[in-house]
Amino acid sequence: MSNPDSPTALDLPMVEPLPKATRKYFEICEEKLGMVPNVLRAYAFDIDKLNAFTAMYNDLMLGESGLSKLEREMIAVVVSSINRCWYCQVAHGAAVRALSGRPELGEAMVMNWRMAELSARQRAMLSFAEKVTKESAMIEEADRQTLRDAGFAERDIWDIASVAGFFSMSNRIASATGMQPNAEYHSEAR
Repeated sequence: MSNPDSPTALDLPMVEPLPKATRKYFEICEEKLGMVPNVLRAYAFDIDKLNAFTAMYNDLMLGESGLSKLEREMIAVVVSSINRCWYCQVAHGAAVRALSGRPELGEAMVMNWRMAELSARQRAMLSFAEKVTKESAMIEEADRQTLRDAGFAERDIWDIASVAGFFSMSNRIASATGMQPNAEYHSEAR
């Protein structure tokens, strides 16, 4: 039987007491976001796993890149929509709404990104992310060339593939563990 206070359907309580660095990270989340995202709470049963997850997430989503934060969030939502990941569609859909200032963009990313008003660059990026998610073994040089033709550098192509791959992994873990999005995400940037 799972714990009703758990962010997942699994009864994996957070380490108590949390290490000082983890407590500080959670305090920063509270300060900046008004909450600790449930994905972080879910991983806090094992601090090494939490640290590995946050290091990869922070590098991919917040680190230096030719992709904007909004573009990376758009990839996250499109991949999560394809994978039907409840947690990530809600959480990253909220991020797209907030970053773009366009609630309809966040909704389109979740429901059918092809209906969104997007630039040719964004369409090329999201088509590639979709192919990485659905049939990565079918990617060929022409797919990468399409990105180059849309203005993406070699490093950008790596970043698109990395964000898509990371979210495919995260989606599967979130879905398999019954991870629930924080209630605050539902009303953000509407």
